[in-house]
Amino acid sequence: MDVPQQLSHASQQRRAFWLRYLHQWHWISSAMCLVAMMLFAATGITLNHAAQIEAHPAISNKTGTLPSALLDQVIVARNDDAATLPEAVRDWLVEELGIDTAKQAPEWSPEEAYLALPRPGGDAWLRIELDSGALEYELTERGWIAYLNDLHKGRNTGSAWNWFIDAFAAGCLIFCVTGLLLLKMHAANRSATWPLVGYGVVLPVLLIVIFMH
Repeated sequence: MDVPQQLSHASQQRRAFWLRYLHQWHWISSAMCLVAMMLFAATGITLNHAAQIEAHPAISNKTGTLPSALLDQVIVARNDDAATLPEAVRDWLVEELGIDTAKQAPEWSPEEAYLALPRPGGDAWLRIELDSGALEYELTERGWIAYLNDLHKGRNTGSAWNWFIDAFAAGCLIFCVTGLLLLKMHAANRSATWPLVGYGVVLPVLLIVIFMH
């Protein structure tokens, strides 16, 4: 085998290696991101048309009275400007009323402890009167579309979901970058490759320049 043939063979081997490597990471990232990508694409549509999608919030209320021993703990926590309600109070709220405050920080005042309890697809709050122990809880649920929209935005979803969004975004970047490199490697045999890529770049730029002021 002469030198040009050796160089050509080495070039083909490198190309085959990179094609195999890029295809592997492309399908792995696409498989891992598939379901989440469909979720984010669908909720992108619902968020874009939020004004046209009617919401029918369901509001529920609960009332009760905190036992005096637990109320004393709340008052001590207020005096100490504690970051959460006492553990015994949180446990009682879960067991007796099904209210999970999830170590949410209360807003203290001389008259009451107020906890905002936001959640995906809804909202809630809890108020405890410090003189009598009377408590009031309200839960607002806006439906499954609002729930999925909040997952898209990472609104009140907690740190675990936020980490998932970061990992999902990294997976999407791997999917896109490997796809771009595969396009480059196949572009010589597919004449429409770069015009289509250019179209995908130029169209949103034109929309921004022409219609957004």
